[in-house]
Amino acid sequence: MSALRKPVVFTARPPGIHFRDLTLAYDRHPAIHHLDASLPSGSLTAIVGPNGSGKSSLLKAMIGELRPAEGSIDLSGFTRQDIAYLPQQIQIDRRFPLNVLDFLSSGLWRECGSLRAPSHADRGRLLKALHQVGLQDFEHWLIGSLSGGQLQRLMFARLIVQQRPVLLLDEPFNAVDDRTARDLLALIREWHGEARTILVVTHDLEQVKAHFPNTLLLARELLGHGDTAEVLTASNLLRARRMCEAFDEQARLCRRSERS
Repeated sequence: MSALRKPVVFTARPPGIHFRDLTLAYDRHPAIHHLDASLPSGSLTAIVGPNGSGKSSLLKAMIGELRPAEGSIDLSGFTRQDIAYLPQQIQIDRRFPLNVLDFLSSGLWRECGSLRAPSHADRGRLLKALHQVGLQDFEHWLIGSLSGGQLQRLMFARLIVQQRPVLLLDEPFNAVDDRTARDLLALIREWHGEARTILVVTHDLEQVKAHFPNTLLLARELLGHGDTAEVLTASNLLRARRMCEAFDEQARLCRRSERS
């Protein structure tokens, strides 16, 4: 699937991403407590944990959709313009009458603006991206007519045309068939080989063990970060489940000053 193009190699590797005493909250109820972790440049990291452990919230904070209640996210020399974000499928309104090529064109808005129509060269680039994900000849299909797997392939094509050095993927393998999951994993491995920094939220621990060298385990707070085999231990996973089950959704924020 990826053999049809010459890889784009990001030789000037962006610095790492650092979470410093990061606390995230909704309506002053915490989603993540006091996270301290660093993600090396060019790393491929799975973000795992039980439902409600703060995984998606962390990605939303990185793109600026959720402001920290305390602490910071240090992007160390690059901006949020360098980040491409793939949301969960449930966040996409498939009722909107938009065809595949027009949807894909939205990935070029930072380069072309929202008013200029794609040029002939742009169109060639978009069609090439569709071919890379196995959606050739789908450019006129409405996005609402695509299957879950086809829609996710389209979302990955949008990442291809964006060509960002940092990729945040939220549950990219949900609602897709095994073949699509394998193809998307192949693209992720290719991007990792291009020295991009990639964070992937996923629930499939066997997939993580097989394909992701680094893991960040959350349960509203950090339980482990680093080599996947060292993080995904039975004791860590049991602790994560128990912590999320016992968490008080109405708990108030814990400020640094209150802990000292």
